[in-house]
Amino acid sequence: MWDPVKYLAFDDERSRPFFELVARVRADAPRRVVDLGCGPGNLTVTLRERWPGAALQATDSSIEMVGAAKENGIDAVLQDVRDWRPEPDTDVVVSNAVLQWVPGHPALLTEWAKQLPPGAWLAIQVPGNFDAPSHLAIRELTDSERWRPALAGAPLQHPRPVLDPAGYAQVLAAAGCTVDAWETTYLQRLTGDDPVLEWVTGTALRPVRDTLDENEWQEFRAELAPLLRATYPRQVDGTTWLPFRRVFCVAQTPGT
Repeated sequence: MWDPVKYLAFDDERSRPFFELVARVRADAPRRVVDLGCGPGNLTVTLRERWPGAALQATDSSIEMVGAAKENGIDAVLQDVRDWRPEPDTDVVVSNAVLQWVPGHPALLTEWAKQLPPGAWLAIQVPGNFDAPSHLAIRELTDSERWRPALAGAPLQHPRPVLDPAGYAQVLAAAGCTVDAWETTYLQRLTGDDPVLEWVTGTALRPVRDTLDENEWQEFRAELAPLLRATYPRQVDGTTWLPFRRVFCVAQTPGT
């Protein structure tokens, strides 16, 4: 279950990659703009503001996020991103921090690129921090003797669920697109008690939270917290630095 409130607790840090992604989309007057994995809709609103003449389509696989998006004035629909297919007038597709949850998504990107109209834009951003100490600690704990049986059925992410920029560039260039791909490591300054634990609770730990009961969840958090504190120590000013790598790719389909 996605928690929109928990997700938005770090709104500034989660929003910045979205804006840097969309800034590379040079569509002037798209007919239809699609936000795949719109979340609570707070960023989808900015797509409507940039392209007010476009039909806006928004989807998310979480009923909680769809509800939050509707509260933000976005007519979002509940849909698995794997089931989405572009309408003939789809000129811009944005997928921000979604495809890391979709095994085999490079094949999906190829399919979308071939189905989009000529000159359409496809922009994706995925976290690239799956080898970071935070995720290594999570995998170590979930694979421990204590937690392995309880989490056997949890849809935990593959250790390397995304490609690097060159990988995405190769996939979309092979589909005939013009590609701009890059990566950025943000040094995020977090505040509060156990801020890295709170950060991963809103994303990477969602399958764990959904699988465990409340008592087990609190026990799991209590075991993970000191591991994260040791890796990401609090600074003298009370803040905590969290390096976070993200991978970006913006592609335009061939033709005009």
